[in-house]
Amino acid sequence: MNILVVNCGSSSIKFQLISMEQEQVRMKGLVEKIGSEEAIFSFSSDRGVDKVKRVLPIKDHEKGLREIMAALVDPDVGVIRDVSEIQAVGHRTVHGGEEFNGSALITDEVIAAMERCTPFAPLHNPANIMGIRVAKDLLKVPHVGVFDTAFHSQMPQHAFMYGIPYEQYSEHGIRRYGFHGTSHKYVGRQAAEFLGKPFEECKLITCHLGNGSSIAAIKNGISVDTSMGFTPLEGLLMGTRCGDIDPAIVGFMAQNESLDIREVDAILNKKSGVLGLSGVSNDMREVEDAADAGNERAILALQVFYYRVTKYIGAYMTILGGADAIVFTGGIGENDPRVRRYIAEQLSWLGVELDHEANKVRGKVCQVARGPVKLVVIPTNEELAIAQETRAIVSAM
Repeated sequence: MNILVVNCGSSSIKFQLISMEQEQVRMKGLVEKIGSEEAIFSFSSDRGVDKVKRVLPIKDHEKGLREIMAALVDPDVGVIRDVSEIQAVGHRTVHGGEEFNGSALITDEVIAAMERCTPFAPLHNPANIMGIRVAKDLLKVPHVGVFDTAFHSQMPQHAFMYGIPYEQYSEHGIRRYGFHGTSHKYVGRQAAEFLGKPFEECKLITCHLGNGSSIAAIKNGISVDTSMGFTPLEGLLMGTRCGDIDPAIVGFMAQNESLDIREVDAILNKKSGVLGLSGVSNDMREVEDAADAGNERAILALQVFYYRVTKYIGAYMTILGGADAIVFTGGIGENDPRVRRYIAEQLSWLGVELDHEANKVRGKVCQVARGPVKLVVIPTNEELAIAQETRAIVSAM
């Protein structure tokens, strides 16, 4: 079975064609700057085609998807003879609200439910829906929506409620939803396999650390808490997002700086976090280089990031009553030994002992610390996870 995985943004389309027999990526790429006369379409394939880059006018997502279809069947660079060889399409969909507790075959009713969730993700859901509509017109095969929020949908109410008037939840849906769910579920299952235990019998803390970061507490295969909340702004310090702050800061900033709510929101989402503290970059590698050179603000940004991650891990250890493993994934989690070393040092009281040689690993499955709680690196693969969810639903039809 060939499954096309599609992730539509407001001006971009990421895609992978995956052959599910060996779970092999046949072709992957990105269309960006959609709506421009100089849009960029780049892709590579398992036919030895590496980093093809085309600059061309792509006025909308339909044109972008047609370019992808054409590349897939191109006699010189393509990997299939005809688009009929695509048996299903899996769509990365950001927000399912309380409408979805798992992936779903996309029907008119599902699209209507996604539209009802648009107020929760006004930047992402419209782009996802637009991409789904176009893809369904071009490919008359089953389409499946894999929701970023779905894995967290079974959190207990005491974990997802905020201390605001109940009507704000019952009438407007204000609650913790959580994000990165597809990644947390995928690496959780992979970690269970690594440990040799059923996922449904594991207690895991999964740390998806990247430009956007979140942590999840997983008990018996269920996410029982997660650091992101009503939006991805809550929780850890991130590349440009502030993470947890006193809500009164919003009004204080607005009054002090004569800003409206949208301007404050933009600062908290796009100019804060590691970038805002360090004044250097939202790229952890550049911040670490600056810290090594003695930049005090860069050092502070790293300390805050490490501290926040450690604090959430400590809280989730309590919630779970211990853990079989702490899992590191995402661009930072998979590739930054410094972060993992700091966490291991903070957990030494638990008997966690870092394997300094193993901790040099980047982007590979590896146990980097021994002890009652294992520290494990598991590379995430959200596209494969989406394809696996899509196959499961289509196979059950």
